[in-house]
Amino acid sequence: MRIKAIRLASALPLLVASAAVAFAESSAPKQADVLENYANIAEAGYKDSLAAAKKLQVAIEKLIAEPSEATLKAAREAWLVSRVPYMQTEAFRFGNPIVDEWEGKVNAWPLDEGLIDYVATSYGDDNPENELYIANVIANKKLIKVSGKDVDTSKITKALLAEQLHEAGGVEANVSTGYHAVEFLLWGQDLNGTGPGAGNRPATDFDPGNCTGGNCERRAEYLRVVTDLMIDDLKWIATQWGKDGDARLAVTQAAGKNGLRAILIGLGSLTYGEMAGERMKLGLLLHDPEEEHDCFSDNTHNSHYYDVVGIRNVYFGEYTRPDGSKVSGPSPSELVRAKDPEIDKRVRAAINNTIEKMAVLKKRAETKERYDQMIGQGNTEGNAVVQDVIDALVTQAKELERAIAVLKLEAIQFEGSDSLDDQGKVTPQ
Repeated sequence: MRIKAIRLASALPLLVASAAVAFAESSAPKQADVLENYANIAEAGYKDSLAAAKKLQVAIEKLIAEPSEATLKAAREAWLVSRVPYMQTEAFRFGNPIVDEWEGKVNAWPLDEGLIDYVATSYGDDNPENELYIANVIANKKLIKVSGKDVDTSKITKALLAEQLHEAGGVEANVSTGYHAVEFLLWGQDLNGTGPGAGNRPATDFDPGNCTGGNCERRAEYLRVVTDLMIDDLKWIATQWGKDGDARLAVTQAAGKNGLRAILIGLGSLTYGEMAGERMKLGLLLHDPEEEHDCFSDNTHNSHYYDVVGIRNVYFGEYTRPDGSKVSGPSPSELVRAKDPEIDKRVRAAINNTIEKMAVLKKRAETKERYDQMIGQGNTEGNAVVQDVIDALVTQAKELERAIAVLKLEAIQFEGSDSLDDQGKVTPQ
């Protein structure tokens, strides 16, 4: 009897563990409900981005009507506010082809600003890889040549910006639309390198009666048109995630586990190749302030921070809107927890750790030095703060890979980056 008792006692933990796993799996949310909540968060995020862009448009119209340092400041502040909901939507990239194919219209970077407007002499006057490097569409009121063909620039229209200039000649740096084109027009070039200070365009650049920089009416018109175009684009993508929208249906009606695959590909690729690699490690390796996402406004710390918040929103299944209300429901986290609670705990801890490290970077940017200064050569302390975030993101990607394995989502590969995977290929531009 004693031997049997020992055997029963030793088996008890296994029975309890098996029962716990069985209970967790039985209480797991339905995959369809997780996908629906994911689409709901996407729709809310893009609607909030659209609403913020409309407020930005109001501020820009005020600037154009009454150019002053006060109205310019208000427009800049509206642009900064507009970035908060938009950056949280980047978690819907990579896994969703509809989003990834569209995203370049509104958030392409870096841009060769000489395509749009005047630039400092230090910018140079030639780039063998880009014939439009200093095309200056605002000053050029007649024609420019694109790949040997004449393009009429006499009127600044949506068609000109979106169809003829954006990525003209197949050059990705020819960015004529979206947030960063608006940013450049509001701030101007940041000529401070890795020193303090952002762009400092004067309000008189928009004042025909007291014009600096030349072509003030054309500059104001470009700003008006590009902002209106951005609203069109945001309205389009918000509709794609609405009821019966193509992006929503592509996820919620995906065969098998393809909807879940889209979610995890998006989270992992944004985490690893895009953020840890292209947006952070590359700039740190090169100590190059041009490798800064919101480079004209010195807002990169916020754009990075809200990217990570967006990842947390999706994995945790909860999004806090600008008005404080929440969109929440069944989450990928719950699906992973049902399969392996320890793995889910590790993923959540990794995401929260990245948020904490990013919060340190954000606070430093707001109290001591901006992101472009942090990545400067010789700034040991600032470099370390950036590297801490990169390390946290790499760890986060590894934990997301564990979640993928638990959910049995085969053949998922995250976007990579030479700055992480093959640094020998990384050279100064």
